Amino acid sequence: MTTRTCKQLIEEYPRRSLQFPHTRLPIALPDGDTRDVYNISSPFSYHGALILLGRVEYRHNEDSDVVFFCRESGKWVPDKRFQVLKHLQDPFYTFIHGHLILGGVQIFETAWKGTSYRTVFFKETKPFSFQQFASGPDGMKDIRLLELSDGRVLVTTRAQGKVGGRGEIGWLILHSVDELNPQVFSSANLFEDQFTSDEWGGTNQLHMLKNGKVGVLSHIANFDDAGNRHYYCTCFWLDPKEGKHSPMKMIAVRNNFEAGESKRPDLQDVIFSGGLVRMGDGTARLYCGVGDAEAHCISIPDPFSEWENTSYVS
Repeated sequence: MTTRTCKQLIEEYPRRSLQFPHTRLPIALPDGDTRDVYNISSPFSYHGALILLGRVEYRHNEDSDVVFFCRESGKWVPDKRFQVLKHLQDPFYTFIHGHLILGGVQIFETAWKGTSYRTVFFKETKPFSFQQFASGPDGMKDIRLLELSDGRVLVTTRAQGKVGGRGEIGWLILHSVDELNPQVFSSANLFEDQFTSDEWGGTNQLHMLKNGKVGVLSHIANFDDAGNRHYYCTCFWLDPKEGKHSPMKMIAVRNNFEAGESKRPDLQDVIFSGGLVRMGDGTARLYCGVGDAEAHCISIPDPFSEWENTSYVS
């Protein structure tokens, strides 16, 4: 498979010049709370309510919390039934064997390397209460989980550094979430044909398709010559039985969302795929963080439909 760059994927994307109006989500923090909410999850049902997870932080730093939001009078507002998850970024969720599992990127200080990060996982201890039960290796973001049809757990990872360069996607299968530990994540099989050496990416959400394949919501990113970051929403399919995967295709760029603010000038062209809701009518709702400062949502053609309706995709 030929590795394609951000530029090539953009050129292949037919909706790259289309801008949707009114894409910013109506999110309201309490009066006086001036923090931004971005890198949201897609909404999910929990104990009869629709819940949205959001990364909440001040514009001038990256010390963020994960806040649970619910719908109230047409807006997403903090749900006071939940405990705020402190010092956590980029939340995500999945359901394994009927139980809700949450995750995010934990920021921490080290004596030898300064600020570092790792992906951590929380499980429900009682309704509206969660406790951390596992973590990934230091320096690894974009770990995601999915229960397969046989009850095993697909894990996607992002290796970075001597192995993985700027960031390569990996995968492995576990019998249960009880096997999650830093060493397991580091043993994942890597897809070495998805990114060039000066670009990177990761997974954001996993969807079980009817034909046994997994639809992977993902992102690809690079720097330009001035040092500005560019992030784009992509997706591909993964066959967990054979370890095969399709090329990435682009499904959204910054221009598809209404104009807005960014955390810094070098982050203006950043969109981070938070989650996707398949509507069942050939469309999907894509939830994204935009500019590391805002939360947006657009309606797009369901990117997994063509793969789900084919028994084998070459």
